[in-house]
Amino acid sequence: MSVFLRTRESYEKEELERLAPYAVKSAESKGRIVPEAAHAYRTAFQRDRDRVVHSRAFRRLEYKTQVFVYHEGDHYRTRLTHSLEGAQIARTMARALRLNEDLAEAIVLAHDLGHTPFGHAGERALHRLLKDAGGFDHNRQSLRVVDLLEERYPGFRGLNLTQETREGIVKHGASWEHPVPLPPQTPERSLEAQLADLADEIAYTNHDLDDGLRSGLLTLEMLEPCDLWSQMRRTVEQRTAGASEGVLRAQIIVALINRIVTDVVEESAARLDQLGARSVDEIRASTTALVRPSDEIAQAARNLKRFLFENLYHHPRVLRMNRKAERILGDLYRIYRDDPRQLPRHVTARFARDGEARVIADYIAGMTDRFALAEHKKLLDPHEPV
Repeated sequence: MSVFLRTRESYEKEELERLAPYAVKSAESKGRIVPEAAHAYRTAFQRDRDRVVHSRAFRRLEYKTQVFVYHEGDHYRTRLTHSLEGAQIARTMARALRLNEDLAEAIVLAHDLGHTPFGHAGERALHRLLKDAGGFDHNRQSLRVVDLLEERYPGFRGLNLTQETREGIVKHGASWEHPVPLPPQTPERSLEAQLADLADEIAYTNHDLDDGLRSGLLTLEMLEPCDLWSQMRRTVEQRTAGASEGVLRAQIIVALINRIVTDVVEESAARLDQLGARSVDEIRASTTALVRPSDEIAQAARNLKRFLFENLYHHPRVLRMNRKAERILGDLYRIYRDDPRQLPRHVTARFARDGEARVIADYIAGMTDRFALAEHKKLLDPHEPV
């Protein structure tokens, strides 16, 4: 065998030497629901990541909303770009903390697969419509996507991901019924799962700020009362004198992400040193998350999120868009329930096995913004060709 060839076994050996004792190791994975032979050149978590990236649900994220509906501009974030940016933040933090980068990346890339069209407005609409059938939650739906809804393999439904990646997708426990065994519930999840949650939060807070500024719904001056923002702006202005407002905005966002990520890494490292944890089981037995920022940065981040809540997510333009989105998904759900013949045959074929209401919710949740708009027009516009 060539000395230049890197096999799965060599990756696994390298992990044992390089990663911290409390990091999840690929060779120690608790496995998949349906056992599979190991891959020659990819670890279990690299394989999870690749399965997510090759899935239909991942491709559809390109036309699912982050804040602005897809047709409002080419430069705003979508669920796809958000997932990619979050994954890069996760890799940076995992690498610095000597955690498993591949596992952290796989979790972040999978975490939005269950999001509805039109962002959280769509999720709220489906949750209300399914209130008597278990409700709707995008984390739960992401697990349904990877466990049940993707159809790529002959021997099982879904993607058959590892228990560790599935554990990371289920953020807040699982009090609802699920057709296949859920990952074991422990007081805390792995550090990689904790880190993935934080990477997602860092990404969407900063990128929603960027998109809000780009859209004109927010201004640099409006953000001045936010201490962390104003600190980063002064720092950036000192080294970018004469730069355009676009460059200034971009550099402030970069500085914000760097400031928060650095704080999380340093605080978490100090916390882990103090705990002296020597295994993943010790991490899971902890009663509090160990990957988290300092109290100062946590409060500053809450202030930024509060600003976004008051000034962007509740801006009249965004609220109008949200109301329209909720009406569109509500109309689609009611039409499909009243007349299932409007649904594709492969969807109605699942009614007996998975339940009519849940299957219709699965179908609607899988739509992109543009498909939902087109379907709504086709079903309700009398002048639209059938």
